[in-house]
Amino acid sequence: MPESCVAAVLLYLDPLEICQVACLNRAFRGAASADCIWTAKLPANHRYLAALAAAADDDGRCCSAAMIKKEIYARLCRPTPFDGGTKEFWIEKDRGGFCMSISSKAMSITGRDDRRYWSHLSTEESRFHSVAYLQQIWWLEVSGEIDFCFPAGSYSLFFRLHLGRPHRWMGRRGHGSESIHGWDIKPTRFQLSTSADLHTESECYLNNPGRWILYHVGDFAVSSSDEVTELKFSMMQIDCTHTKGGLCVDAVLIYPKGHQYEEDCVFCQEIL
Repeated sequence: MPESCVAAVLLYLDPLEICQVACLNRAFRGAASADCIWTAKLPANHRYLAALAAAADDDGRCCSAAMIKKEIYARLCRPTPFDGGTKEFWIEKDRGGFCMSISSKAMSITGRDDRRYWSHLSTEESRFHSVAYLQQIWWLEVSGEIDFCFPAGSYSLFFRLHLGRPHRWMGRRGHGSESIHGWDIKPTRFQLSTSADLHTESECYLNNPGRWILYHVGDFAVSSSDEVTELKFSMMQIDCTHTKGGLCVDAVLIYPKGHQYEEDCVFCQEIL
């Protein structure tokens, strides 16, 4: 079968399936490397993303004209750090969906610099190898923002949180629960707003100590891959009638809507 015919069939497969059929014979292997196949799988603004990846790699190869689209796809599947390593993006290997993670270090946290309230924990359970740990506070407010040319599509935004201090002992995972308090008295409120005049608010009680949980803040849509989308997000628990503590704040995660999540998700109650 001619490679052009094989390529027409491969357009209907996802990237992982394309790599699998490339092992069948020479015709499939050649067609599976064709630029026309991988251009269709790449985000519409892959040149912009590749330029950021090249800057992070400090070699310029990712945006070189000599680099085939399959290699660009493979590079974008690896995390690309930016903004001093406090943020990173990547695309899904199986579907090419765009993902982003924003470290707690890139967020504004009330009382962060006062060691009576907050500290930073080193942990391999975070992409950024460090999380913000709340010991105790009356007024909790964590906020952040990002201006970025997201590929067109629909996205969901989450806070990644953990009740208790995570630790490992003799290779087994555990958590310190003695300082967890105040999260069952009043719900925590989450907010998301965009430059497209979207504003959503939701709330829920934080629970399930000892596990990383993705708390769904809201969804947003991007219509143009060439325009900068401005996002602002926050979480707060500002009822000063009680203290709260024992919370790890890792990051904000942005995934394509409908993404298959590897961790437990909580979809908060939207406030109308």
